[in-house]
Amino acid sequence: MKDLQAIRGRRYLLDLIAEGEHECQDFKFSITDACKIARSISAFANRNGGRLLIGVKDNGTVAGVRNEEDIYVVEQAAEMYCRPAQHVEFTAFRYDASAVVIRASIARADERPVQARDADGTWSAYYRVADENIHAHPLMVATWRRRTRSGGVVLRAGGCESALLERVAAAGEAGVAPDDVAAMLGMSRRRAAGLITRLAAIGLLDFRYAGGAFRLVAPD
Repeated sequence: MKDLQAIRGRRYLLDLIAEGEHECQDFKFSITDACKIARSISAFANRNGGRLLIGVKDNGTVAGVRNEEDIYVVEQAAEMYCRPAQHVEFTAFRYDASAVVIRASIARADERPVQARDADGTWSAYYRVADENIHAHPLMVATWRRRTRSGGVVLRAGGCESALLERVAAAGEAGVAPDDVAAMLGMSRRRAAGLITRLAAIGLLDFRYAGGAFRLVAPD
């Protein structure tokens, strides 16, 4: 199977499956849609990395890899449906005499955002939250892009930067909705977006997803 030699791993696989699907793990019974897999790769790469367990059903039942084409679809998704292209590391584990499970590992990307090509030809950045791949907030995407630019970020003592940081600190775990910042500080939405991305790019603000929405919070 794609020159992969399966190694013994029943106990290891059982331990992984017992974790269920989460921020860093997704079960895939079979793989036929490169677009959908590209979303998972994008989401893992934009968060903290993760793995696909190919040959495992959503309920954790091990069915084994049924077709080596699954691996080629993952490679196609990573190389042709992700921008920039991503590397996937494959390892085969033998569950029993008849079933092999493939672990496809995706590292956190050094260059973010990693975008996935959707079925309609558009490109979107995804982010892994619990066991879901969701669209990354536009200001998260802008923050990642800002971090890749050369040069530093100039902050002024006091002013709107301090005002926003104080509001976010006071909000605690509840955070502040990005869309509320403009009205909160009496500025245009465009200026508020620049303020948020500037502070997030240097690690003074973070984005947290809770209750179906992204919030601005103080970094952990």
